[in-house]
Amino acid sequence: MDHDASIRFETTPKGGRYFVPMPNGEDSRLTFVKVSDGHIIADHTFVPVPYRGDGIAEALVERLIADARANGWKITPTCWYVADEIARHAPDWDDVVKR
Repeated sequence: MDHDASIRFETTPKGGRYFVPMPNGEDSRLTFVKVSDGHIIADHTFVPVPYRGDGIAEALVERLIADARANGWKITPTCWYVADEIARHAPDWDDVVKR
């Protein structure tokens, strides 16, 4: 499955989410809260149990990073998974991290 092509994006008044509808009816998702123009907090990542280990969460974080670069956002990761991925990709992703 090409996870990048399956990722959808939507905004809410307080932030937004990246998500992939899964065959079992649940969504894999990465949510964020907008702190200010140009600053978001990545606060939650979830992949349903049957689909864990398939690279979906990693694809969601990669899309978040790409969009942050394209839109000039800085990210504060409070989700442990996003924080771990950012640390794993340091220093390549440091340009979008607000510390």
